Amino acid sequence: MSTWNRYIKDFVSYLKIEKGLAENSIFAYQNDVIKLMNFAVGIRKEATTLTYDDLKYFIAGLYDLELSARTQARIISGIKQFYGFLLLENVITSDPSELLEQPKIGRKLPEILTIEEIDVLIQAVDLSKSEGHRNRAILETLYSCGLRVSELINLKFSDIYFDEGFIRVIGKGNKERLVPVSPQVRKEIGLYNDYIRRHQEIQKGNENIVFLNRRGAQLTRVMIFTIIKQLAEAIGLQKNISPHTFRHSFATHLIEGGANLRAIQEMLGHESITTTEIYTHLDQRYLREAILSYHPRNATK
Repeated sequence: MSTWNRYIKDFVSYLKIEKGLAENSIFAYQNDVIKLMNFAVGIRKEATTLTYDDLKYFIAGLYDLELSARTQARIISGIKQFYGFLLLENVITSDPSELLEQPKIGRKLPEILTIEEIDVLIQAVDLSKSEGHRNRAILETLYSCGLRVSELINLKFSDIYFDEGFIRVIGKGNKERLVPVSPQVRKEIGLYNDYIRRHQEIQKGNENIVFLNRRGAQLTRVMIFTIIKQLAEAIGLQKNISPHTFRHSFATHLIEGGANLRAIQEMLGHESITTTEIYTHLDQRYLREAILSYHPRNATK
């Protein structure tokens, strides 16, 4: 149906230009609406003629596919975003997705590494291999700076200000933040640059990218996952970890060391302090006190 394709194209432009979402988020929302389009084509309906009952039938189909509650919630969120856009553009006068309910999602606490486990992982990197110094610098940067994997692979030398003691990170929605950088990160990136990177033949367009693969091109997200999984297996670590585990651990260790929750929010690049709570599996009483302390109604008169 031609109108579907046009609306989806306009929706993607809206998410990119007006909402400023990251590419991964845009891709997920686009795929969610395409799922709905394929369903609508089967019952011969346009986006503008789908009803609440049609949408409920579609959601029931997701349940039958045994998709996780989290995946179902994300798809419903994408549909709501899509119809919110159509309403904003005056394509429709009422939103059929307005009453759709999200499935209940149990909050799963993130896997956390201890400081000792992180040290063992980093020390397990084989520096005799050509990629050794690179991999150690990657782990140190992930942990010490609390970066998302997408932020790590896109890190540029022009974003590093070692003399000033920070790096500039381009996060979700192209939002910038400054993250303090430790002497250890400076040391490991320096060693990687001196021993490995400057001796590589770098592919055109990757000259400013910090972490490169053997062919002199930018690393992929999958490669970072693979590096971490292989190291975990090498030391016999029983925890199921990923690059994001280092970010969770970074936040938790800062809190345990007495860091301010608001400061951690800034370091992680979260818009809301309640999002920071998700990344830290802390004592609920402490979280309540910390969050309430920032509410203007709770300020001491």
